[in-house]
Amino acid sequence: MTTIAYLGPAGTYSEIAALRYLQLIYPDLEPDSSRMIPYSTIPQAIDAAERGQVEVAVVPVENSIQGGVTMTLDSLWQSESLQIQQAIVLPIAHALISCAQNLEDIQTVYSHPQSLAQCQRWLERHLPKARQIATDSNTDRLHQVAEDATLAAIASKYAAEIYSLPILNFPINDRPDNCTRFLVLGRTAPTTQGTHSSLAFSLDRNMPGALVKTLSVFAERQINLSRIESRPTKRSLGEYIFFIDIEAPIADPNLDEALEELKNVTENLKILGSYAIAVDDIAIVT
Repeated sequence: MTTIAYLGPAGTYSEIAALRYLQLIYPDLEPDSSRMIPYSTIPQAIDAAERGQVEVAVVPVENSIQGGVTMTLDSLWQSESLQIQQAIVLPIAHALISCAQNLEDIQTVYSHPQSLAQCQRWLERHLPKARQIATDSNTDRLHQVAEDATLAAIASKYAAEIYSLPILNFPINDRPDNCTRFLVLGRTAPTTQGTHSSLAFSLDRNMPGALVKTLSVFAERQINLSRIESRPTKRSLGEYIFFIDIEAPIADPNLDEALEELKNVTENLKILGSYAIAVDDIAIVT
C-alpha cells in the first residue's frame, strides 16, 4: 500500500486529506494509517517525497478564505521531480478544543496561522484577551491543552476525538463555506487522465506587458484559468514566480500548443502536473 507523508502530528486536516486519498486509490480497503508518516512541517513532508522516503506527500495548497499556502508553493517551485497526482478539496470546520469549563478561563489559543486567521472574527468576539500563538500544525500543542485548562487549540473534531479532548465550541470558523485544497505530490505522473493542470513560470525581466503576453497565450485559445498567484523569486524585489491552474488536461492539443508558445515568453517554465480533483462532503470533516 502507498506510503504517505503529511503535516502532523496525527489529527491534522492534512491527515484527513491523506486518509481520503487512500480511500480514492483503495476503495475496497479500510485506510491503513500505519502507512502514513507525519512530518513537522510542510517542506519536510514534501522533501520526503522528493527523496523517495515515501511515495507521495499530501499537503495543503490553498484555502478559500486565506488563499495560497506559501510554503507549499515555494517548495513546489524548488522541487526537481515532483508532480501533482491528485487534488482533494475538503470543507474545513474548526473546533475550539479545551479542558476549560468556560471561555473566560482561556488565556492562550494555539493553532496553525491559517486556522487562526480563518477564525479571527470569532476569536475577537469571544476571546478578545486570549493570546494567539501560531504553531506548525493544528495539533502539535494538544498535549499541552490536555494538561492546562487555561489553554485551547483550534483543530478538527477528528483531532479532539483521537486525543480524547473536549470541544468547547464548534464550529468557530468565520465562514461556513470554508474549504482547503490539498495536493498529492509524487515523483511519477498520474496514471489516470486529469481534468486540470498546474504550472509555474518566471519572467525574463520586469517590464510593461510581460505578464499580459503570457496570459494572452491562454486567452487567444479560450483556455480558462481558474487561479493565478504570485510568489517572490527571492532574487530581487519586484521579481515574481506565477502559479497558474488551468481547466484543461496537459493532453489537450490546444493546451499543448499554448505551452509551446509560453516557452518563448517566459524565463523558466515548470509543468507541475495534470490531475483530477476530488471534492468531499462536509460529513467527512465534521
